[in-house]
Amino acid sequence: MEIISPRGIQGHLAMVLHAHLPFTRCPEYEHCLEETWLYEAITESYIPLLTTFEDLLNDGVDFRITVSLSPTLLAMLNDSLLRARYAAYLDRLIDLSADEIVRTRADIHLSPLSLMYHSLLLKVRHLYNDVYRRDLGAAFNALAASGRVELITSTATHAYLPALLSEPASVRAQLVTGTDYFTAVFGSRPQGLWLPECGFAPEIDRQLRDAGVSFFFLESHGLLNPVPSGEKSIYAPARTPSGAVAFARDVDSSRQVWSSAGGYPGDFDYRDFYRDIGFDLEFDRLREYLPHGVRTFTGLKYYKITGATNLKQPYLPQKAAAKAEAHADDFLKKKEAQAAALRRIMKVRPCITAAYDAELFGHWWFEGPQWLRAFLTRASSDSAMVKLITPSAYIAENPGIETVMPSMSSWGEKGYSATWIDSSNDWIYRHITHASRLMADLASQHRNASGLLRRALNQASRELLLSQSSDWAFMMKTGHSAEFARNRFIEHTENFLGLSRGIADGEVRPELLHRLEDKNSLFPDIDFRVFGRGTG
Repeated sequence: MEIISPRGIQGHLAMVLHAHLPFTRCPEYEHCLEETWLYEAITESYIPLLTTFEDLLNDGVDFRITVSLSPTLLAMLNDSLLRARYAAYLDRLIDLSADEIVRTRADIHLSPLSLMYHSLLLKVRHLYNDVYRRDLGAAFNALAASGRVELITSTATHAYLPALLSEPASVRAQLVTGTDYFTAVFGSRPQGLWLPECGFAPEIDRQLRDAGVSFFFLESHGLLNPVPSGEKSIYAPARTPSGAVAFARDVDSSRQVWSSAGGYPGDFDYRDFYRDIGFDLEFDRLREYLPHGVRTFTGLKYYKITGATNLKQPYLPQKAAAKAEAHADDFLKKKEAQAAALRRIMKVRPCITAAYDAELFGHWWFEGPQWLRAFLTRASSDSAMVKLITPSAYIAENPGIETVMPSMSSWGEKGYSATWIDSSNDWIYRHITHASRLMADLASQHRNASGLLRRALNQASRELLLSQSSDWAFMMKTGHSAEFARNRFIEHTENFLGLSRGIADGEVRPELLHRLEDKNSLFPDIDFRVFGRGTG
């Protein structure tokens, strides 16, 4: 039995940031509104997070954190067209911020903010073009080389795997294609996997082993209700029968940081996400900066959160920064108290998994990177009673992890697939099932394909994988960009069916194939044979 002391390390904390966006690339249009999701995330989250970690390294802080980069996000970050379009987007935003300096010059509250935004955007442009050379994947890889950041990935197109259980070839293709692409980008295989939507079912366990996954993340109740019952609940990872190690999200850590109502981001000193000049100003002032022709977020926001009232108050960055520091202190104290209480009960040090969407930090919660830097600094100090750790390090240091089978689980409404299999979106699965079986047949029949036929089979694989993205079902359920999601799903499905007909008839149309290869060009080394029956 472990000797309990009132001070010293009370437990471990595995912090995980999951960075993901659906593959959205529109070469057929000069301007595409949905591509701005990527541009906003680069500007407000990914580059601020990179600089946060780099600053910590430069300051000699011995922090640890895990970052999941989904394959679709990596594909977009590596795409030459999207890189060029992002640079142009950033130039327009800088011009808009310069105009705002002129417009707000007589306003003692807004003028300092417009100057702040202009300076921040100039810094982002310098970093993106001159420091990172437009290659953010390489920047993350450099952080991984430091040993402070562990990079992991997700399935190829963030498919909700429990909805694909009847099609094991598609589950395999999602896992293998995703991990292979990560390997191609970073030169090493990922040890860990973020299960899309934290969706797990026992039938997936063997597939995870076959894909070489050492550890993965799932929702809390996956380890609250395992078979047999676990001794440590969600406060230590568990090994599955296949040998992979499951880490479960800690509910308290999620609520304390993520919740806009009861969590830190809802504090009235922080910046209001929704009050953006893209919706506040006359459209004529914005027209040249919004070339897609509709109002949208610009990232230039001048007001702090003030609750339900319409009487907004100007944002005060210094006050918000001080609050971020205070909240970092508060979170560390809560994690130390939680770890100490769990250690008394469990008689061993717990491992608390604090997992979040990476886009929370900077995009949704403007002060999030400041909070994260302050927290990681404090949690890395000698006086901290929780020790930051990566999953790989925890597994290496704790060989006696108990073995259980996690239960079927997901995050989202009700915790058992209700978000991704709902009356608003369940119609998609009969099409996914039909296409998955057709692809498995084609892959088995044409294993030795070459030339144009091989290209067509590879592109059919891409289109099928893209149709399986969990993002489409999520958007249909929530109503956010539901029409876009519906159209994207239909487009990828029709692309797949058109290719499959040509393959089956022996009449692949080169012009159609070339157009689809140009538009949906992710995973350049994809191998359609991963869908073949009896493989893997």
